[in-house]
Amino acid sequence: MNLVALILTILVGLFIFIGSLFGIYFKDNNKFTDFSISMAFGVIISLIIFEILPESYEILNEQVGLFRCIVLIIVLSLIGIVILKILDLFVPHHEHESHHHHKHNNEKCHNEHLYHIAIVSSVAIIIHNIIEGASLYLVSLNNITSGLLLCIGIGLHNLPMGLVISRTLINSNYSNKRILNISLLISLSTFLGGVIMLIFGSVNELVEGILLGITIGMLVYISIFELLHQIYHMKNKNIAKIGISTGVILLIISVVLEHII
Repeated sequence: MNLVALILTILVGLFIFIGSLFGIYFKDNNKFTDFSISMAFGVIISLIIFEILPESYEILNEQVGLFRCIVLIIVLSLIGIVILKILDLFVPHHEHESHHHHKHNNEKCHNEHLYHIAIVSSVAIIIHNIIEGASLYLVSLNNITSGLLLCIGIGLHNLPMGLVISRTLINSNYSNKRILNISLLISLSTFLGGVIMLIFGSVNELVEGILLGITIGMLVYISIFELLHQIYHMKNKNIAKIGISTGVILLIISVVLEHII
């Protein structure tokens, strides 16, 4: 049973890798990049509202009480935002060029901004997936059918993450091989969560709630300050609307599947 549970944590992570494959081999680069960014925005916002925030609230409320729970979530979210803001200092400059600069410089700046999104998204996704991998492992130990359904549910909202990571790295002139290697490493983060559960048996609920709170801040930073910024500058707003709607629908489907247990 331990082996099957670990295999499921690998499978759910591979949805990110599969999403990266789609991003690499889809021919219409600009439209697909815009679509995947918009879809990732829809997934992340829905993920915060429907899954991570309620789960963090439930755990922390049980551990520290209502008032402290609310304060703690706010503080932890701010910490998550600050962590990614600090990460800004270690990635290429990604602000849009002013109008008097050449088109080439504008395109280069745009690509650097996409590269930045890929980095900060990867950090938040890895933390989030470690927690999800741990949860999936524990559920699968108790009921393999429930674990399989949970695997499908989590995988659905991992898919667009792989899409946006691969598309942004492609626009930053990364080779396909390097992109797939990076995506594979990110994909294995859920397996790491399963291994942690296998070794330690369980994780303190307070620690889990704290990690989820920090993840909320990271995802808020990515969605509002990074992805939404990109969406605002998209020429084709219809693609953005379709992408966001698709992301929300994917997440809602995943939530439904997770609760068919």
